[in-house]
Amino acid sequence: MNRVSTFLLLSFAAVGSVLSGCGSETPEAGSAVSPATTAVVPNEAAPKEAKSAAKPAAKNAPEALPLKSEPKLLLSEDEIRDGWIQLFDGQTLAGWTPNNDVDWHVTDDGLIEASQGDPGLLLTTVPFADFELRCDYWVAKDGNSGIFLRCVPEPTNPTKDCYEFNIFDSRDQFGTGSLVGRTEPIAKSLGEEKWRTAIIKVEGNHFTASLDGEAVLDFKDETENLLTSGRIGLQKNAGLVKFRNVFVKPLGTKAIFNGKDLTGWHAVAGSKSEFKVADEAILVSNGPGFLESDDAWSDFVLQFEAKTNGDGLNSGVFFRLIPGTEEAPSHGYELQIENVFFNSDRTQPKDDAGTGAIFRRTKARWVIPNDHEWFTMTLIAHGPRIATWVNGFQVTDWEDTRPADPNPRRGSKVEAGPISLQGHDPTTDLKFRNLRVAAFPTAD
Repeated sequence: MNRVSTFLLLSFAAVGSVLSGCGSETPEAGSAVSPATTAVVPNEAAPKEAKSAAKPAAKNAPEALPLKSEPKLLLSEDEIRDGWIQLFDGQTLAGWTPNNDVDWHVTDDGLIEASQGDPGLLLTTVPFADFELRCDYWVAKDGNSGIFLRCVPEPTNPTKDCYEFNIFDSRDQFGTGSLVGRTEPIAKSLGEEKWRTAIIKVEGNHFTASLDGEAVLDFKDETENLLTSGRIGLQKNAGLVKFRNVFVKPLGTKAIFNGKDLTGWHAVAGSKSEFKVADEAILVSNGPGFLESDDAWSDFVLQFEAKTNGDGLNSGVFFRLIPGTEEAPSHGYELQIENVFFNSDRTQPKDDAGTGAIFRRTKARWVIPNDHEWFTMTLIAHGPRIATWVNGFQVTDWEDTRPADPNPRRGSKVEAGPISLQGHDPTTDLKFRNLRVAAFPTAD
């Protein structure tokens, strides 16, 4: 638990110290066509937009945190299909940011570790609303740590700014397994200087947790201070603390494809692509063209599976779109699908993008999937922050710092827009299935 102001320390003295594409058809947003074709794709963009080809530097992008070796995919195939993602890659702190000068670092044996500095947090760069979290922790004797849920970047009050799942065996009140300032654990489950597994589930106002399989928490927040989304944080308060195997599964996603027909979707005018349903998947062939959702989303989690049925094929999923027209079918951000890389090096994707990149904005730090194989993608878009995972592994973490613009090709857009699936060119042949979205709660 973090130290806070003198006032808060006095206020909580009874409980101890508290907190501290590819393209589309336009040169600006489009890449070259698939290696299998030399067809020229027509230009859909206005001349002014076509000239704006510069790629801005990505703030806190994973390019600055290169992997030391091939990534380890720690989740099973079933877990990946079920929506689980890794929050820690075992090599870097990509996807995390500290809120003070604690010495957070990754050890040679692949652990997140801290022991020095004032109490502070290591926070995810994107928020989560409803989710299940699973992680292992190790805390020194008489150590003080915690796992923060739905947290603001700089929490000062554990009953208003976050939910703190405490890790503090030597404290009697609001000790390990409690939510500090909110509820005591339903059972004591202690253990220092050994690895322990915490599983925490957050749905609406309901919080449950177990330690090493033993239930320790069952709490409903019925106060006026209910938080509906926020960052996940790991805390160093006192003593050495270590974390590993940090996974999360977003909850509350709803299908946006029924597996039977294209209800809820429409082809954008002028599309040459063919869109049909086969084997409970959307089959996209030929192109160029776009299949666009009838609904729109602003801040959301998108998860789906995709499969390219050819070598070196190019496609994408567009989001926060301006609704497509024949003249401008895809003015949005593009989540790239292209499993091509050079020199047998998966850190060298074609078009400086790769599957999981935001095309012309970020580079996937590793090309995870292979053609002809199903793979799972997760996209979290919240305000200007956009993060992506492929087969549960994070490949992009980017904040769009460009000036605001209603067209994401020209600037930052946070307003709602449809999602579309791209048919890139005449060689297009790929499938999408299990598409589902969870919108972040809106402020009252």
